[in-house]
Amino acid sequence: MNVVPRTVLPSESQNSSSLYGTVPKFPVRTLDKTRWEVDLECFILYGPFFHSCLNQLPLYGIHSTTGADPFYWMRVILASSRGTVMELGITPIVTSGLVIQLLAGSKIIEVDNNVREDRALLNGAQKLLGILIAIGEAVAYVLSGMYGSVGQLGVGNAILIILQLCFAGIIVICLDELLQKGYGLGSGISLFIATNICENIIWKAFSPTTINSGRGAEFEGAVIAFVHNLLTRDNKIRALREAFYRQNLPNVTNLLATVLIFLIVIYFQGFRVVLPVRSKNSRGQQGSYPIKLFYTSNMPIILHSALVTNLYFISQLLYRRYSGNFFVNLLGKWKESEYSNGQSIPVGGLAYYITAPSSLADMAANPFHALFYLVFMLSACALFSKTWIEVSGSSARDVAKQLREQQMVMPGHREASLQKELNRYIPTAAAFGGMCIGALTVLADLMGAIGSGTGILLAVTIIYQYFETFEKEKASELGFFGL
Repeated sequence: MNVVPRTVLPSESQNSSSLYGTVPKFPVRTLDKTRWEVDLECFILYGPFFHSCLNQLPLYGIHSTTGADPFYWMRVILASSRGTVMELGITPIVTSGLVIQLLAGSKIIEVDNNVREDRALLNGAQKLLGILIAIGEAVAYVLSGMYGSVGQLGVGNAILIILQLCFAGIIVICLDELLQKGYGLGSGISLFIATNICENIIWKAFSPTTINSGRGAEFEGAVIAFVHNLLTRDNKIRALREAFYRQNLPNVTNLLATVLIFLIVIYFQGFRVVLPVRSKNSRGQQGSYPIKLFYTSNMPIILHSALVTNLYFISQLLYRRYSGNFFVNLLGKWKESEYSNGQSIPVGGLAYYITAPSSLADMAANPFHALFYLVFMLSACALFSKTWIEVSGSSARDVAKQLREQQMVMPGHREASLQKELNRYIPTAAAFGGMCIGALTVLADLMGAIGSGTGILLAVTIIYQYFETFEKEKASELGFFGL
């Protein structure tokens, strides 16, 4: 069977730039792999399981992790777990990627992505900066008293904790680097985020641990609690009601809402506009440039989460020290939740209004809060999405430039009008897609989906991107072998 030549588009031919750095195009697999390469790919295949193990491995030598967690709101997007060796999560590599990308985008450092040596230097600088950030954050965590004062820990334990955190950070950087080199699919950072979120959902569904919430010991896992109630309660109707609607612990309704949001996001992933393109020089070479509804993928919700979590962190810090100040209270008022091990929750000020209502009943009781949160979420996601296409080089101007460099034109349109035609679709897809991402996040939060709306959106979009990557690589392998 002959394979019809297909023109490679800008989105496929060049390295894709993301918040986490540059992800190289995957090499075509060949049959002459060495045993070492096969073993390395097997290791990367189990990378998510290795990350999950680190996520459950407690830090040795810590004195205490009780009390409020100032980074609680950031742990979803940073794939971190409190009190474990994955305390730093992907923070070092994400931060280094942001710094390097901003420096390159603002032309402070000159980088030519067409030169192999420049790309190698850029990646090396990013990894070195990530290691330095991991060391700095580990020292800051210990000195800030997050695990107890240095006097309580002792110098030996303090140094040991720093070494554990640095070692875990280096492992994350190395796994991400190996995946980017082509040993596996996609970016390790995205993989760790999706793994962390899915692990949280599975744990909330099937956790066998028991928690006393005032009504006696109950299983934490929604499915385990559902089965236990049906087997042990005489009143089956009441048992079902408790399993579906119990408070302050995961329930079956939350689990069903999570599955529903997964299906809705996957359905919307298929919405796209396909623009036909052809080569000016080679007759018969046809291609297409798809513009998805989620044109910027999960970037709007990532940037929104980063903004909100930093606001939470600053507000909590100021409220603990200056709770009587009017402007501090205007920024946010906080109290400790009785069901989350001392975790602080916003109860007033700006921090409260940009936080999702806890339920539909809370939404009905405080309609202004719900309306303010909805408007803020939709407008922020739309704004971040439109801003990101300009920063990341995926705007209509950048796409038109890439198409011209590949000698591509749109049938029925002059070359000079290529950018104008792309401008009809790309800004609209970015803004409207960002609003849809925000609306789905609000819907997930209001339905009580496990893992928060932000976490679910991140997990679904990342998993769907891996599915598309797998399909592209499968097609390239079939073409390589002449099938």
